[in-house]
Amino acid sequence: MDTTVDLDTFSSLVERPDESARRAAEERWQASAKPRGGLGQLEELGSWLASVQGAAPTRPLVAAKVLLFAGDHGVASLGVSRPQAPGGTARRIRAVLDGTAPVALLARRYGAQVRVVDLAVDADPGEFPEEVVRHRVRRGSGRIDVEDAVSAEEAARAFRAGVAIADEEADAGTDLVVLGDLGVGSTTVAAVLVGALCGTDAAAVTGRGSGIDDRIWMVKCATVRDALRRARPVLGDQLALLATSGGADFAAITGFLLQAAVRRLPVVLDGVVSAACALVAQRIAFRAPEWWQAGMSTGEPAQAKAYDRLTLTPVQDLGVSMGEGTGALLALPLLQAASDTLAEPSAVPAAGPLEPRPPARLPSAAELLGRG
Repeated sequence: MDTTVDLDTFSSLVERPDESARRAAEERWQASAKPRGGLGQLEELGSWLASVQGAAPTRPLVAAKVLLFAGDHGVASLGVSRPQAPGGTARRIRAVLDGTAPVALLARRYGAQVRVVDLAVDADPGEFPEEVVRHRVRRGSGRIDVEDAVSAEEAARAFRAGVAIADEEADAGTDLVVLGDLGVGSTTVAAVLVGALCGTDAAAVTGRGSGIDDRIWMVKCATVRDALRRARPVLGDQLALLATSGGADFAAITGFLLQAAVRRLPVVLDGVVSAACALVAQRIAFRAPEWWQAGMSTGEPAQAKAYDRLTLTPVQDLGVSMGEGTGALLALPLLQAASDTLAEPSAVPAAGPLEPRPPARLPSAAELLGRG
């Protein structure tokens, strides 16, 4: 089977966001009836939205989608994660699907849909609906400190699946993607990718992940060190790097990020997993990061290094590190507020004296942040 993927095409296909729309948004902010810079970060977010939408004033965000890529990793067998009962990822997926997981609860609050894509969960695919497993590549991934995560053919399949998912979302009218992940052992894999791409040692990129203690951290650090030795020889080939040291879910996320940029679909990144994939994608198409926002700082050192290399600044720092897109989703109401404020015609004063208007009813916090 042909395992080649023409990565070079993405560099030419990914264009920069609309700079004229960004400038128009900034002019609109300056003309609005408020102190200069009075809305702080909302102005920066609104200007970014104008550039990725190619419109000023911006269009309201009405079709946001939380997209969760799921996969388990062989390094979990070394105890690099906080002990979890077998089938932990499958249970987390079911909690998302039945609406009881935090990300599902918050998504309902903010008016976003949730989609789960199983690429390599260590569970029987029959446990999940067909729409969840139709892009599955394999069950689990290899132990990257001693073997490849996936084969070259599986990495190519997963990458193409991510591209297809980006097309599906763009064609469905999704106007913003909140990108998350589900799985065990994924922060270790992300640390290896970031360490390899940034040229750092294991200790500089190994974090606490699922809340591990010092003893488990040392095991995790040694695992990252050994995996880095296997990753460095393939740094020049991004798909080979994803096969050697990533996994099916990482390859799919990378393909998704690149095609989302091609389709002009803005993305909010969540934790260290999406940050690591973004770093791989940047190696393929250097303009792609301009289509992404960093939703949350999780405290993972690998995430901080990736964002520094990507020149992305997290929207918030609330210490949310559970994954599942939860941290990035908390940035959605800020983006909605920025979009609505920039789009509101009354933000720009009309020419001539303003006619007095009756006092408006002040919206509640639930109305402002919950959006239904």
